[in-house]
Amino acid sequence: MSALMLNKSYFIETFKKIADMVEKNRDHLSKLDSDIGDGDHGINLTIGFREVEKQLPLLSDSTADIAELMKKVGMILLSKVGGASGPLYGSFFMKMANHTTGKQAVTFKEFCQMYQDGVEAVQMRGKAELNDKTMIDALIPGLKVLNNYKEGDDPIKTLEICVDEMKKGSDLTIPLVAKKGRSMRLGERAIGHRDAGSESAWMIMNEFLQQLKLEK
Repeated sequence: MSALMLNKSYFIETFKKIADMVEKNRDHLSKLDSDIGDGDHGINLTIGFREVEKQLPLLSDSTADIAELMKKVGMILLSKVGGASGPLYGSFFMKMANHTTGKQAVTFKEFCQMYQDGVEAVQMRGKAELNDKTMIDALIPGLKVLNNYKEGDDPIKTLEICVDEMKKGSDLTIPLVAKKGRSMRLGERAIGHRDAGSESAWMIMNEFLQQLKLEK
């Protein structure tokens, strides 16, 4: 298992899965967002990932490395997705390119580093901390799991635990008062509602998990 390599096609297939997932969950994510935000989270992500899916054939046919793929996806989301999620997810995927220049495949350990780079970018851009009722509440628990990965561990099991912890982190946003974004203005009225970004964050990482299961 430790020799598992994730090539460019792994990421391309995962982005296809994410695009499908976002389409199917558009209304669900927008409903969550309408409870305490602008109500457009699902719609915005759908617009972004439709464009990503449109561009994927060009990237899969080219000699682009993983870094170029991640940068392209991030730039599409930055330019096409409105609200806070565009800049945040755009930064997430763009920074995942940091340690992948010239690589057509990465180890799972390198994938963990990519995730860490992405989370750090989201924190830098959004200035959010744990318990602020944002996507960080899902991303940080996942990061803790991936940071504990050691060569020889089962990548699939590790990513399963990561996604599970991310989902728990999203659950924990429900009783919180929001400290960032539009929902911050609601004060205690935000209590009892899940943060939409934390929901989409674990759902996106779940698609990386589902594709990983096909790489065995």
